[in-house]
Amino acid sequence: MLHRIRRAALTALCAASASALGAGLAQAAAPEPSLTDTLAAAAPALDRQVLSLATRALACAGRRTDAAPRTLGVIDYSQPSTRPRLWVFDLDAQRLLFEEWVAHGRNTGQDRATQFSNEAGSFMSSLGGFVTEESYVGHNGYSLRMRGLEPGFNDRARERAIVIHGAPYVSQDLIRSQGRLGRSLGCPAVRPAIARALIDTIRGGAFVFAYYPDPAWLAGSRLLAPDCGETDGRLAAQGSAAAPSDARPAARPSAPR
Repeated sequence: MLHRIRRAALTALCAASASALGAGLAQAAAPEPSLTDTLAAAAPALDRQVLSLATRALACAGRRTDAAPRTLGVIDYSQPSTRPRLWVFDLDAQRLLFEEWVAHGRNTGQDRATQFSNEAGSFMSSLGGFVTEESYVGHNGYSLRMRGLEPGFNDRARERAIVIHGAPYVSQDLIRSQGRLGRSLGCPAVRPAIARALIDTIRGGAFVFAYYPDPAWLAGSRLLAPDCGETDGRLAAQGSAAAPSDARPAARPSAPR
């Protein structure tokens, strides 16, 4: 009898050990969540495909600099101005810091953005990847300069004074009264109440990605190219290395809707 009890106990112990080992192996085999996965969970209102393009562009931009950005800003201009469409993430902690309204240029559209430009005097917003630079106090108060990384799409951002700044026309009251935010001269303007905190969070090297399903930009962006634009050197950033000559091209990104 005692022998049978011992055998049953041993069988149960072995089964429990095998179950625990199996669970441990399954856990060990589970893949680590990607950066896109983690940020998407933190910002469920941000279109996952847009976020995926942003992290892809971030990775390409990171190949051109020794200093990795610590924050990521994503603007989805395909959303109406009445919705929050600017997200700022802490890349070290992989958490959401800001989810805000942001204005577009007066000639980019009414409530919805429809067209973009890199030209001075166009009063339009620009698309693509930017790196933030220095803050300053100017006509619009505390502001943040940005350098565009994509020739032909946003590389004239500094000369056009395309900066992040606070503006009174970015407000819930204005949305209620006129059905949309006010519009800038091309700058991604934000609420005055959060402008300083946001600027201080992202100044000096953050990566900002401005999206819209514009076919010309999607086809021509070096930051979204399979080789990060290294074969033709069209990125505004310098110091690129030539891609291997036998590199196989990958498909261009499709436009999230």
